[in-house]
Amino acid sequence: MGELVIRATVNGAPRRWTVAPGDLLLDVLRREGYWGVKNGCETGECGACAVLLDGEPVNSCLVFAAQADGRRIETVEGVAAGDRLDPVQEAFLDHGGVQCGYCTPAMILVTRALLARTPRPTEDEVREALSGVFCRCTGFKKPVEAVLAAAARLADARPAAPPAGRKPARKAAAR
Repeated sequence: MGELVIRATVNGAPRRWTVAPGDLLLDVLRREGYWGVKNGCETGECGACAVLLDGEPVNSCLVFAAQADGRRIETVEGVAAGDRLDPVQEAFLDHGGVQCGYCTPAMILVTRALLARTPRPTEDEVREALSGVFCRCTGFKKPVEAVLAAAARLADARPAAPPAGRKPARKAAAR
């Protein structure tokens, strides 16, 4: 079978790649310069290669590149806004959740996915989310603290929700 042309959105930018049918997403992303996607075990056990595919964490070593056709991919390279770190990245630095750094990109992406669906996770929910990313350095205490701190920081930055049953007040139109 010949080569395939796939189109995906990576970190908000459209991309077009020519791939072989058996090419893994991990290999294509690294070939294209996304070095934050780490090549760990190549069996889906360590999670170091995690990316967000349409907002959900996947081990890119288990996904064929062709499966990403027409989809959104987020790598750690797309997390910061220019030179400004994302609150999740800041929390990992502030709480010592970054040791050797090999698993950190995957942990940051998994954390972003968790906080998108569960803005105020419990410690057990954080541990469950991070359990797919193997870390030999931290013992998970510091990354868990970092995720909980990021959740609190992001929650404090969100506008308060209106009381149940009430619609938010509208701003008066300028005349």
